[in-house]
Amino acid sequence: MKLFLRVVQSVLACSASLCMWGVQAQTFPNKPIRIVVPFAPGGNVDVTARVISAAMTKNLNQTVFVENKTGAGGKIGADAAMRSAADGYTVMMGSNSSLSVAPNLYADWPYDPLTGMAPISHLASVPFVLITRPGLGAKSMADLLRLAKQKTGGLTMASAGSGTSNHLVGEFFQSVTGTSFLHVPYKGAGPALLDIMAGRVDILFDQVSSSSNYIEQGKVTALAVSSAARWKSLANVPTFAESGLQGFVITNFTGLVAPKGTPADVLEKLNKAANEALQDDAVKKSFATMGVEAVGSSPQQFSALIKDDLQRWAALIKDKGIKLD
Repeated sequence: MKLFLRVVQSVLACSASLCMWGVQAQTFPNKPIRIVVPFAPGGNVDVTARVISAAMTKNLNQTVFVENKTGAGGKIGADAAMRSAADGYTVMMGSNSSLSVAPNLYADWPYDPLTGMAPISHLASVPFVLITRPGLGAKSMADLLRLAKQKTGGLTMASAGSGTSNHLVGEFFQSVTGTSFLHVPYKGAGPALLDIMAGRVDILFDQVSSSSNYIEQGKVTALAVSSAARWKSLANVPTFAESGLQGFVITNFTGLVAPKGTPADVLEKLNKAANEALQDDAVKKSFATMGVEAVGSSPQQFSALIKDDLQRWAALIKDKGIKLD
Protein backbone atom coordinates (compact mmCIF):
# COMPACT_ATOMS: atom_id res chain seq x y z
CA MET A 1 0.00 0.00 0.00
CA LYS A 2 2.82 2.40 0.89
CA LEU A 3 4.54 1.59 -2.38
CA PHE A 4 1.32 2.30 -4.28
CA LEU A 5 0.96 5.69 -2.54
CA ARG A 6 4.53 6.63 -3.38
CA VAL A 7 3.93 5.78 -7.05
CA VAL A 8 0.74 7.85 -7.09
CA GLN A 9 2.53 10.80 -5.46
CA SER A 10 5.36 10.57 -7.99
CA VAL A 11 2.94 10.52 -10.92
CA LEU A 12 1.04 13.48 -9.53
CA ALA A 13 4.28 15.44 -9.02
CA CYS A 14 5.37 14.77 -12.60
CA SER A 15 1.96 15.76 -13.90
CA ALA A 16 2.10 19.01 -11.94
CA SER A 17 5.54 19.80 -13.36
CA LEU A 18 4.37 19.11 -16.89
CA CYS A 19 1.34 21.31 -16.36
CA MET A 20 3.49 24.14 -15.03
CA TRP A 21 5.83 23.81 -18.03
CA GLY A 22 2.85 23.92 -20.37
CA VAL A 23 1.48 27.05 -18.70
CA GLN A 24 4.87 28.78 -18.91
CA ALA A 25 5.19 27.92 -22.60
CA GLN A 26 1.68 29.15 -23.31
CA THR A 27 2.21 32.43 -21.48
CA PHE A 28 5.50 33.39 -23.15
CA PRO A 29 6.45 36.16 -22.82
CA ASN A 30 5.64 36.92 -19.19
CA LYS A 31 8.55 39.30 -18.60
CA PRO A 32 10.56 41.84 -20.67
CA ILE A 33 12.55 40.65 -23.68
CA ARG A 34 16.05 42.00 -24.28
CA ILE A 35 17.44 42.59 -27.78
CA VAL A 36 21.23 42.72 -27.57
CA VAL A 37 22.89 44.98 -30.14
CA PRO A 38 26.63 44.20 -30.32
CA PHE A 39 27.47 47.73 -31.51
CA ALA A 40 27.19 51.29 -30.24
CA PRO A 41 23.99 53.35 -30.53
CA GLY A 42 23.38 55.18 -33.78
CA GLY A 43 24.41 52.54 -36.31
CA ASN A 44 22.27 50.50 -38.68
CA VAL A 45 21.84 47.49 -36.36
CA ASP A 46 20.97 49.67 -33.38
CA VAL A 47 18.47 51.84 -35.27
CA THR A 48 16.76 48.78 -36.77
CA ALA A 49 16.53 47.11 -33.36
CA ARG A 50 14.93 50.16 -31.74
CA VAL A 51 12.34 50.56 -34.48
CA ILE A 52 11.42 46.86 -34.38
CA SER A 53 11.44 46.61 -30.56
CA ALA A 54 8.76 49.29 -30.22
CA ALA A 55 6.41 47.43 -32.57
CA MET A 56 7.14 44.04 -30.99
CA THR A 57 6.29 45.51 -27.59
CA LYS A 58 2.79 46.20 -28.89
CA ASN A 59 2.44 42.84 -30.63
CA LEU A 60 3.55 40.80 -27.61
CA ASN A 61 1.95 43.03 -24.97
CA GLN A 62 5.27 42.87 -23.18
CA THR A 63 8.25 45.23 -23.03
CA VAL A 64 10.94 44.57 -25.64
CA PHE A 65 14.02 46.69 -25.01
CA VAL A 66 17.43 47.21 -26.61
CA GLU A 67 20.76 46.80 -24.80
CA ASN A 68 24.02 47.81 -26.49
CA LYS A 69 27.07 45.68 -25.69
CA THR A 70 30.01 46.98 -27.70
CA GLY A 71 33.58 46.00 -28.42
CA ALA A 72 35.84 43.65 -30.39
CA GLY A 73 33.98 44.05 -33.68
CA GLY A 74 30.74 42.80 -32.13
CA LYS A 75 32.31 39.81 -30.41
CA ILE A 76 31.56 40.94 -26.85
CA GLY A 77 27.87 41.52 -27.45
CA ALA A 78 27.45 38.41 -29.58
CA ASP A 79 29.13 36.27 -26.94
CA ALA A 80 26.93 37.69 -24.16
CA ALA A 81 23.75 37.19 -26.17
CA MET A 82 24.43 33.64 -27.29
CA ARG A 83 25.55 32.56 -23.80
CA SER A 84 22.27 33.75 -22.30
CA ALA A 85 19.54 31.34 -21.23
CA ALA A 86 17.83 29.76 -24.24
CA ASP A 87 14.37 30.84 -23.14
CA GLY A 88 13.52 33.60 -25.63
CA TYR A 89 14.03 36.46 -23.21
CA THR A 90 17.41 37.40 -24.68
CA VAL A 91 17.86 37.64 -28.45
CA MET A 92 20.31 39.46 -30.67
CA MET A 93 19.84 41.79 -33.60
CA GLY A 94 22.37 40.25 -35.92
CA SER A 95 23.76 41.47 -39.22
CA ASN A 96 26.36 40.43 -41.79
CA SER A 97 29.00 41.63 -39.32
CA SER A 98 28.12 39.30 -36.47
CA LEU A 99 26.54 36.46 -38.43
CA SER A 100 28.75 35.93 -41.48
CA VAL A 101 31.70 38.33 -41.70
CA ALA A 102 33.37 38.23 -38.28
CA PRO A 103 32.96 34.44 -37.91
CA ASN A 104 35.13 34.12 -41.02
CA LEU A 105 37.81 36.43 -39.64
CA TYR A 106 38.04 35.50 -35.96
CA ALA A 107 39.37 32.03 -35.16
CA ASP A 108 37.93 32.40 -31.65
CA TRP A 109 34.48 33.70 -32.63
CA PRO A 110 32.21 32.74 -29.68
CA TYR A 111 29.71 30.58 -31.59
CA ASP A 112 29.30 28.58 -34.78
CA PRO A 113 27.16 30.75 -37.10
CA LEU A 114 25.51 27.63 -38.57
CA THR A 115 24.89 25.46 -35.51
CA GLY A 116 25.53 27.69 -32.49
CA MET A 117 22.42 29.87 -32.66
CA ALA A 118 18.73 29.79 -33.57
CA PRO A 119 17.67 32.15 -36.41
CA ILE A 120 14.32 33.90 -35.90
CA SER A 121 13.70 36.18 -38.88
CA HIS A 122 15.47 38.19 -41.58
CA LEU A 123 13.93 41.61 -41.05
CA ALA A 124 15.62 44.17 -43.29
CA SER A 125 18.11 44.73 -46.08
CA VAL A 126 19.98 47.88 -47.01
CA PRO A 127 22.96 48.67 -49.25
CA PHE A 128 26.20 50.32 -48.21
CA VAL A 129 27.02 53.89 -49.15
CA LEU A 130 30.49 55.38 -49.45
CA ILE A 131 30.54 58.72 -47.63
CA THR A 132 33.28 61.29 -47.09
CA ARG A 133 33.91 64.01 -44.54
CA PRO A 134 32.99 67.61 -45.29
CA GLY A 135 35.73 69.42 -47.13
CA LEU A 136 37.58 66.37 -48.39
CA GLY A 137 37.17 67.64 -51.93
CA ALA A 138 35.79 64.45 -53.46
CA LYS A 139 32.52 64.88 -55.35
CA SER A 140 32.81 61.64 -57.35
CA MET A 141 34.48 58.27 -57.31
CA ALA A 142 37.12 59.56 -59.72
CA ASP A 143 37.91 62.40 -57.29
CA LEU A 144 38.27 59.98 -54.39
CA LEU A 145 40.59 57.63 -56.28
CA ARG A 146 42.73 60.58 -57.35
CA LEU A 147 43.00 61.88 -53.77
CA ALA A 148 43.74 58.41 -52.41
CA LYS A 149 46.69 57.98 -54.74
CA GLN A 150 48.01 61.50 -54.18
CA LYS A 151 47.90 61.64 -50.39
CA THR A 152 51.00 60.32 -48.67
CA GLY A 153 50.00 57.50 -46.32
CA GLY A 154 46.56 57.28 -47.89
CA LEU A 155 43.19 58.48 -46.69
CA THR A 156 41.78 57.39 -43.34
CA MET A 157 38.90 54.89 -43.44
CA ALA A 158 36.57 54.62 -40.45
CA SER A 159 34.61 51.46 -39.68
CA ALA A 160 32.25 50.13 -37.01
CA GLY A 161 35.12 47.96 -35.82
CA SER A 162 37.66 45.45 -37.09
CA GLY A 163 35.87 42.51 -38.63
CA THR A 164 32.57 44.31 -39.20
CA SER A 165 30.82 44.26 -42.56
CA ASN A 166 31.66 47.88 -43.41
CA HIS A 167 35.31 47.21 -42.59
CA LEU A 168 35.36 44.26 -44.98
CA VAL A 169 33.52 46.18 -47.69
CA GLY A 170 36.22 48.84 -47.38
CA GLU A 171 38.95 46.23 -47.64
CA PHE A 172 37.29 44.79 -50.73
CA PHE A 173 37.08 48.28 -52.27
CA GLN A 174 40.81 48.77 -51.76
CA SER A 175 41.60 45.42 -53.35
CA VAL A 176 39.62 46.14 -56.52
CA THR A 177 40.75 49.77 -56.91
CA GLY A 178 44.42 49.39 -55.96
CA THR A 179 44.09 51.98 -53.21
CA SER A 180 45.36 51.81 -49.64
CA PHE A 181 43.56 53.41 -46.70
CA LEU A 182 44.55 53.73 -43.06
CA HIS A 183 41.89 51.77 -41.18
CA VAL A 184 40.44 53.48 -38.08
CA PRO A 185 38.10 51.08 -36.23
CA TYR A 186 35.40 52.37 -33.86
CA LYS A 187 33.02 50.65 -31.45
CA GLY A 188 30.09 50.95 -33.83
CA ALA A 189 28.99 53.02 -36.82
CA GLY A 190 27.52 55.76 -34.62
CA PRO A 191 30.88 56.98 -33.25
CA ALA A 192 32.45 56.58 -36.70
CA LEU A 193 29.76 58.78 -38.22
CA LEU A 194 30.34 61.46 -35.62
CA ASP A 195 34.04 61.61 -36.45
CA ILE A 196 33.32 61.68 -40.20
CA MET A 197 31.06 64.70 -39.69
CA ALA A 198 33.65 66.32 -37.44
CA GLY A 199 36.30 65.87 -40.14
CA ARG A 200 38.55 63.62 -38.05
CA VAL A 201 38.49 60.75 -40.57
CA ASP A 202 38.09 60.83 -44.34
CA ILE A 203 35.74 58.08 -45.50
CA LEU A 204 33.30 55.44 -44.27
CA PHE A 205 31.46 52.59 -45.98
CA ASP A 206 28.24 52.83 -44.02
CA GLN A 207 24.78 51.33 -44.23
CA VAL A 208 22.32 53.70 -45.89
CA SER A 209 19.95 53.42 -42.91
CA SER A 210 22.32 55.07 -40.43
CA SER A 211 23.76 57.78 -42.67
CA SER A 212 20.87 58.83 -44.95
CA ASN A 213 19.75 61.69 -42.70
CA TYR A 214 23.26 63.13 -42.56
CA ILE A 215 23.56 62.84 -46.32
CA GLU A 216 20.30 64.74 -46.82
CA GLN A 217 21.41 67.41 -44.34
CA GLY A 218 24.69 67.87 -46.21
CA LYS A 219 26.78 66.87 -43.20
CA VAL A 220 28.58 64.19 -45.24
CA THR A 221 29.04 63.60 -48.98
CA ALA A 222 27.73 60.38 -50.57
CA LEU A 223 29.70 59.08 -53.55
CA ALA A 224 28.15 55.70 -54.39
CA VAL A 225 25.73 53.01 -53.17
CA SER A 226 26.33 49.26 -53.36
CA SER A 227 22.87 48.31 -54.63
CA ALA A 228 22.34 46.87 -58.12
CA ALA A 229 20.25 49.91 -59.10
CA ARG A 230 19.96 53.38 -57.59
CA TRP A 231 18.44 53.24 -54.11
CA LYS A 232 15.07 54.94 -53.78
CA SER A 233 16.00 57.09 -50.78
CA LEU A 234 19.25 58.25 -52.45
CA ALA A 235 18.10 58.61 -56.04
CA ASN A 236 20.77 61.21 -56.82
CA VAL A 237 23.65 59.00 -55.69
CA PRO A 238 25.12 56.71 -58.38
CA THR A 239 25.80 53.02 -57.84
CA PHE A 240 29.35 51.69 -57.66
CA ALA A 241 28.74 50.08 -61.06
CA GLU A 242 27.75 53.45 -62.54
CA SER A 243 30.95 54.84 -61.01
CA GLY A 244 33.09 52.30 -62.82
CA LEU A 245 33.19 49.35 -60.41
CA GLN A 246 31.19 46.63 -62.17
CA GLY A 247 29.96 43.83 -59.93
CA PHE A 248 30.34 45.86 -56.73
CA VAL A 249 26.88 44.90 -55.40
CA ILE A 250 26.76 44.19 -51.65
CA THR A 251 23.70 44.30 -49.38
CA ASN A 252 23.69 44.39 -45.61
CA PHE A 253 21.03 42.37 -43.80
CA THR A 254 19.72 42.51 -40.24
CA GLY A 255 17.62 40.00 -38.36
CA LEU A 256 16.91 38.42 -35.00
CA VAL A 257 18.65 35.33 -33.67
CA ALA A 258 18.36 33.51 -30.35
CA PRO A 259 20.68 31.24 -28.34
CA LYS A 260 20.97 27.65 -29.46
CA GLY A 261 18.33 25.44 -27.84
CA THR A 262 15.57 28.04 -27.62
CA PRO A 263 12.25 26.09 -27.73
CA ALA A 264 10.57 25.89 -31.12
CA ASP A 265 7.28 27.31 -29.86
CA VAL A 266 9.08 30.33 -28.41
CA LEU A 267 10.93 30.90 -31.68
CA GLU A 268 7.60 30.69 -33.49
CA LYS A 269 6.07 33.39 -31.28
CA LEU A 270 9.09 35.64 -31.72
CA ASN A 271 9.08 35.08 -35.47
CA LYS A 272 5.40 35.98 -35.70
CA ALA A 273 5.82 39.12 -33.57
CA ALA A 274 8.88 40.26 -35.55
CA ASN A 275 7.28 39.71 -38.95
CA GLU A 276 4.07 41.43 -37.81
CA ALA A 277 6.19 44.37 -36.63
CA LEU A 278 7.18 44.98 -40.26
CA GLN A 279 3.53 45.73 -41.02
CA ASP A 280 3.32 48.39 -38.31
CA ASP A 281 2.73 51.88 -39.73
CA ALA A 282 5.44 53.41 -37.55
CA VAL A 283 7.96 50.81 -38.71
CA LYS A 284 7.04 51.34 -42.35
CA LYS A 285 7.49 55.09 -41.94
CA SER A 286 10.84 54.73 -40.16
CA PHE A 287 12.17 52.24 -42.68
CA ALA A 288 11.11 54.50 -45.56
CA THR A 289 12.89 57.44 -43.94
CA MET A 290 16.05 55.38 -43.39
CA GLY A 291 15.94 53.86 -46.86
CA VAL A 292 15.58 50.31 -45.52
CA GLU A 293 13.81 47.49 -47.33
CA ALA A 294 11.58 45.39 -45.04
CA VAL A 295 11.87 41.65 -45.69
CA GLY A 296 10.47 39.19 -43.15
CA SER A 297 11.13 35.45 -43.32
CA SER A 298 10.84 32.08 -41.64
CA PRO A 299 13.68 30.88 -39.40
CA GLN A 300 14.62 28.38 -42.12
CA GLN A 301 14.86 31.07 -44.81
CA PHE A 302 17.02 33.25 -42.57
CA SER A 303 19.27 30.29 -41.81
CA ALA A 304 19.78 29.70 -45.55
CA LEU A 305 20.65 33.37 -46.10
CA ILE A 306 23.26 33.30 -43.33
CA LYS A 307 24.80 30.14 -44.80
CA ASP A 308 25.04 31.69 -48.27
CA ASP A 309 26.56 34.89 -46.92
CA LEU A 310 29.11 32.96 -44.87
CA GLN A 311 30.29 31.22 -48.03
CA ARG A 312 30.46 34.49 -49.93
CA TRP A 313 32.68 36.23 -47.37
CA ALA A 314 34.82 33.14 -46.85
CA ALA A 315 35.61 33.06 -50.56
CA LEU A 316 36.31 36.79 -50.67
CA ILE A 317 38.59 36.71 -47.63
CA LYS A 318 40.56 33.81 -49.11
CA ASP A 319 40.79 35.28 -52.62
CA LYS A 320 41.84 38.75 -51.46
CA GLY A 321 43.94 37.66 -48.51
CA ILE A 322 42.06 40.07 -46.23
CA LYS A 323 43.28 40.07 -42.64
CA LEU A 324 42.41 41.98 -39.50
CA ASP A 325 44.65 44.80 -38.35
